[in-house]
Amino acid sequence: MKNNTTVALIISTYNWPKALELVLLSVKTQSLLPVEVIIADDGSTDETKELIEKFQQNFPTKLIHLWHEDKGFRKSAVLNMAFSKTKAQYIIQLDGDCIIHKDFIKDHISHAKKGTFLFGSRVNIQESFLPTLFNNKVTHFSFFAKGIKKRTRNLHIILLSKTYKRKSELSRKLRGCNVSFWKEDIIAVNGYNEDMEGWGREDSELITRMLNNGVLGKRLRYCAIIYHIFHNEKSKSSLDLNDKIQQKSIKNKLTWCTNGIDKYLK
Repeated sequence: MKNNTTVALIISTYNWPKALELVLLSVKTQSLLPVEVIIADDGSTDETKELIEKFQQNFPTKLIHLWHEDKGFRKSAVLNMAFSKTKAQYIIQLDGDCIIHKDFIKDHISHAKKGTFLFGSRVNIQESFLPTLFNNKVTHFSFFAKGIKKRTRNLHIILLSKTYKRKSELSRKLRGCNVSFWKEDIIAVNGYNEDMEGWGREDSELITRMLNNGVLGKRLRYCAIIYHIFHNEKSKSSLDLNDKIQQKSIKNKLTWCTNGIDKYLK
C-alpha cells in the first residue's frame, strides 16, 4: 500500500452499546489510526447514539455515526451505505462486538495489496468472563490472559504472518467481522446483496463475487487479531434462503448483484 492511501474502519453494530464502548476504546489505542471510523448502525436505540456522541467529543480521528431504521437484520444495507459514504480508498470491516489488538489497523494496512482482500480470525472471549470484561473495561489480552479461548490465535508474530499466500478459493476461515478490501473492488461487484436479509452468508456471498471477479484472498494469521465478545447466536431463520443466493453466485460465477451499493452512489 502506498503511503498516501486513505483507510477507513467501518464497524457494524446493533443495540449493544456496552460492547461497542470496548471496541471504540480499543480503536483509541491503535498504533496507526484510519482517517475515519464509521459506525454502521442497523437501527439501534438512542443509547448507542449517546455513546457515540460521547466518544466524538474526544476521539483521535473522525468518528461518524450512520444509522438507518430498525426493520430487522439489514446489515448488508447499512454496510453498503457506509461504503458509499466513505472517501477512503481502502476499507477495514469490523463487527461491533470485536475488541481489536493495538496493531490491528497497522497489520491490515501492511498486508494490503491491489487485487487482494484480507481476512483474519478471532480469539473468543468466554461467557464466564463477561462480568469482569464489562466492569473493568478490559481491552488488552496477553497470550496467557484469563477469559479467552482459541489462544493460539492470540500470537502476534509478523514473520509467520508473511508466509500466507493469496488464493482464489473461498476459505472456510472467512469471517465478516475481520476483513478488508479496496473500495473499488467492492463497487465493481455492487457491494453487499441486499436481497440477503437476516443473518447468514452475506459476507461470504460478497466475497464469492469478488473472487469471481478476479480478486484474490489472503488469510491474516498471527496478526490483525480481534477478540470476539461472547453472545447468544442470532436467529438462523434466513440461512436457507441466503445460502441459496450464495450457491447461485458460486454456480453461475456471478460478479454482480442487482440490489446493491449502486443505489447509494447515484
